[in-house]
Amino acid sequence: MGFRRLLVVLCFAGAGLWAQPLTRNSFVRAFGQSTVSVKPDLARVEFSIVTQASTAQDASSQNATRTSNVLSQLQTLLGPNADIQTAAYSMTPNYNYPPGGGTPTLIGYTVSNTIRVTTSDLTITGKIIDTGIQAGANQVSGLQFGLKDDQPVRAQALRLATAQAKAHADAMAAGAGLRSGGFRSIEEGIAVRSGILPAAGATAATTTPIVTGLVDIEATVTIEVDLVP
Repeated sequence: MGFRRLLVVLCFAGAGLWAQPLTRNSFVRAFGQSTVSVKPDLARVEFSIVTQASTAQDASSQNATRTSNVLSQLQTLLGPNADIQTAAYSMTPNYNYPPGGGTPTLIGYTVSNTIRVTTSDLTITGKIIDTGIQAGANQVSGLQFGLKDDQPVRAQALRLATAQAKAHADAMAAGAGLRSGGFRSIEEGIAVRSGILPAAGATAATTTPIVTGLVDIEATVTIEVDLVP
C-alpha cells in the first residue's frame, strides 16, 4: 500500500480570507490519493490464429482447422468447463501496390481469430501459453492479471484516499485559524493497473515462466469542505 504525492489548493469565493470576514461561501478544496496492491487471482491470455491464402475460402478454411485444434488442446488442458471465448474475428483483403502508383492488385486474404482464455489457476498460466502456441496459435497478444472481485479493494482504496483528503482539509483550515465543516462535494476516481506481459513460445520440454506480480487499485478523491469559525 502506498501514497502518492499530494496536491492541495485553498480556495475562497470572493476576496482573500484575511481581507474580509469569513462568509458562508468560504471553503477549502483538498486532494487525496491511495494505492492498494494485492495479489491477482485471475489471468487472461489471448491467442490469435492468423492464416493467409489466395482466396477468402482457403484462408477461412485453414484458419478454422487451426483454431479448432487450438480450442481442442486448450479444453483438454483445462477441462470441458474451461472459460474460453472468441475475442475477435476478422478477414481482410491483401493488395499489392505497384511502385509509383497505379491500381493495386488483390493477392489474397488474411483471416485472424483471437481466443481469450481466463483462468483462476495462476500456476498453469505458462502451460496455457505453451499449449496454445504448440497447437497452432501464431500470435499471443499478451497476459493480463486481475481480480475476480475488486470491489472490496476499491472500497479500501477510496476510504484511505478520502481520509487523506479530509486530513489535509482539516490541516489547512487549522492553519487559517478555522475548522473544516460539512462537505460541499466529493469526487472519486479509480484506476486498476495490472501487469501485461508479452508472452513467448516454449519448447515441449520447457514451460514458459510467468511472474504474476501485483494488481494496483489506485483511488483519488477530491473534496470541497466548508470553513467555519
